[in-house]
Amino acid sequence: MVKVTDQLSLLPHSCGVYRFLDKDGKVIYVGKAKDLKKRVSQYFSPGENLSVKTKRMVSRIHSLDCIVVETESDALLLENNLIKTWQPRYNILLKDDKTFPWICIKNEPFPRVFQTRKVVKDGSLYFGPYTSAYYCKQLLQLIHTLYPLRTCSLVLTPKAIAAGKYRKCLQAHIGQCNAPCTGEETPERYEGYIQSVISILKGDVSSVRTLLEEQMKQASRAMDFELAQKYKEQGEVLARYQAKSVVVNPRLPNLDVFSLVTDQTSSMAFGNFMRVAGGAVVQSLNVKYKLNIEEEQATILSLFMADMKVQLNGLSSLVLVPFLPEAIPGNYKVFVPQKGDKKTLVALSLRNAGMYKMEQLRLMEVRDRGAAREKKIVKILTRLQEDLGMKELPVHIECFDNSNLQGSHPVSACVVFRNGAPSKNEYRHFAIKSVSGPNDYATMKEVITRRYQRQVEENKALPQLVVVDGGKGQLSAAYTALGQLGLTHMTTVVGLAEKMEEIYLPGDKTPLFLDKNSSSLRLLMQVRNEAHRFGLAFHRKKRDQSMAHSVLLEIPGVGLRTMEKLLVRFGSVATIASANQEELAEVVSGRLAGSISTFFQNRQLTNKSTRPESSQGTGS
Repeated sequence: MVKVTDQLSLLPHSCGVYRFLDKDGKVIYVGKAKDLKKRVSQYFSPGENLSVKTKRMVSRIHSLDCIVVETESDALLLENNLIKTWQPRYNILLKDDKTFPWICIKNEPFPRVFQTRKVVKDGSLYFGPYTSAYYCKQLLQLIHTLYPLRTCSLVLTPKAIAAGKYRKCLQAHIGQCNAPCTGEETPERYEGYIQSVISILKGDVSSVRTLLEEQMKQASRAMDFELAQKYKEQGEVLARYQAKSVVVNPRLPNLDVFSLVTDQTSSMAFGNFMRVAGGAVVQSLNVKYKLNIEEEQATILSLFMADMKVQLNGLSSLVLVPFLPEAIPGNYKVFVPQKGDKKTLVALSLRNAGMYKMEQLRLMEVRDRGAAREKKIVKILTRLQEDLGMKELPVHIECFDNSNLQGSHPVSACVVFRNGAPSKNEYRHFAIKSVSGPNDYATMKEVITRRYQRQVEENKALPQLVVVDGGKGQLSAAYTALGQLGLTHMTTVVGLAEKMEEIYLPGDKTPLFLDKNSSSLRLLMQVRNEAHRFGLAFHRKKRDQSMAHSVLLEIPGVGLRTMEKLLVRFGSVATIASANQEELAEVVSGRLAGSISTFFQNRQLTNKSTRPESSQGTGS
């Protein structure tokens, strides 16, 4: 087998592209060089000061090959294509995997103009890409406001139109289209619309405005004032659009601007591209690259320019940059401006690249924090699994808490935690149906039965851990209910008593005490406290409803319908109690209003006279 060092001696002193392959024949790096032999040999020379990442790559090189090309520009474009094809591990890789929107002028009779994210090489014209889909839609809306372009997908061949195959659509009836499908629009006039659209999309708004102004004057001279007004309105729309563009200097030629900033910590590079036409910035695009080995900024800028040339089917003849690239992807004039409007443009592009860098680094930081939190949660859940001797990781936990209103109206609450966090849309309240009086054990059994019988019937996944608020009694009731459903082998159930935070397990006579600072105990306490909070809110709601019903119905002459009218008008019993007789009389008769007012006044006096002296002045 030929060694890499032997292959080095065979390399030519020519311009070209080289590829490094690992022992499995997989391409791990693609590079370009003015002198292949000199550049590739640098990776294997003992005296070369290679970075750690580059040394790691070199250690994996098993073989290499090269392709000789005529010019450095050809080498750059070939390198760019091979990187996209092979996605080598150690190359600079474009990280923006999203597809940007384009505006397409379809290659067809009476061309449609529409937004797309897919470029098809069928002779159609594409403008973009646009960073903002919103801006792209606004631009399309402007075009369709200016010109009556068709939006249908009919095949408008001369033969089909002549045969009368089509009828006018709604767009034609409301004046948004001149109905080329029925022969009312001429190909020549429609082609004029398309040429104006092309000018607008290229940024040449001024020439279109000049054309509209001339057409307006011609229509005025022909006494067609309605048409002249239409041309005038179209010119005003274009003027408003042009005013929104970043105007730099109308004397500037059409040009492209590239800038680049890097971040060594994240091994990322962030680039901005701007296109200037008619003295205004008509297009701006941000990209980011992952640097898998250390690369010079000039190398990254070359790749960025090659990427944009491919995407845009070419660059402007004049290109501005903050520093010279390693290679230029074509016959373009590239230079670094030192003063004036051109330097201002480069500064603007650099500012955009810097802002994009800050935005992306913040997003990466947020993602890293999320990953760190996820790792921490897995650690806590693993600890809880070990502490409770569970077979599965408790990623799904449910907890139950019971409450009753002095022995009546018992209620229960179920909260759900997923991956250590509350899943509030899955919380459930239970109004107890089969239990009367303060029987916490029977209440727990009913709720567990209802909850998991329904889960089984609906074929829903059971939690890995069920927690009940209470000790042995509550745990026994829950375990019995699960046993009757045949589910004890499918989930773990424990009781968490509030006083000592002891944990009860089925079949164990003595409770389990975890360290108070244990992360697993803190999670269980959080789940239990959330169930208690959720259940208490339901408890208070029921209590308030019960009080509202009982208090109002104690008043002579107040029935269910009258109570409902009062609550709809005043909202609560407290507001009814504080209302004066005149306000009450707006809802009920004057006599009944007097009775209600007197009732609450007497009730207030009774409460004051029976309140214990020791409780006065204290909060409850």
